Amino acid sequence: MKQFLLRYRSRLTKAIALLTLIIGVGFLADAFWLYGKAQVGQMLLSRAWAKTLEDGEDHKPWPWADHWPVARLISEEHNIDQIVLAGDSGSVLAFAPGMNLQAAKPGEGRTVLISGHRDTHFRFLKDPKPGSELTLQTQDGTHRYRIEETKIVDSRTTRIDLTLGKDQLMLVTCYPFDAIEVRGPMRFVALADRNSENPIWKY
Repeated sequence: MKQFLLRYRSRLTKAIALLTLIIGVGFLADAFWLYGKAQVGQMLLSRAWAKTLEDGEDHKPWPWADHWPVARLISEEHNIDQIVLAGDSGSVLAFAPGMNLQAAKPGEGRTVLISGHRDTHFRFLKDPKPGSELTLQTQDGTHRYRIEETKIVDSRTTRIDLTLGKDQLMLVTCYPFDAIEVRGPMRFVALADRNSENPIWKY
């Protein structure tokens, strides 16, 4: 009986170890898949954006895509050069940062809102502090911003009034950056502005 229990315990230990290994490999594969998809997506999006700059038309990065490039976000300080897509749905953010279509376009005198995933395209937001410079290239020209403020907000109790502000660029991602939980309520916000006279936070 004792030997049976020892064999059973040994098999159970091995089974648990194997299951743990499989789960770990699964998480690792998922992380590499997200990273790889983001990198390959940016290459295809860059080609589509180059065509848009040439002829002024919207170009999908691949035939079945339901999104298209609308801008290019650059931070030389953090070695960031990313294509930005129209819209900020989950299918968009899987490949690139997305520009909220209900917010303003650059140069319209209101807040431009761009969202991105904290573990891929917007991971660089862990580092920028007030004073960091950003460049947003659009079909209409180049728009330069300087980060004036960073803030952590709870999406359940805070909303942003996009009708206020002037020549502002707001970058939003989930928070905290190293959280295991997905779809949490906290958001990290970086606000870049040439004129920060008007507050945009509403509680």
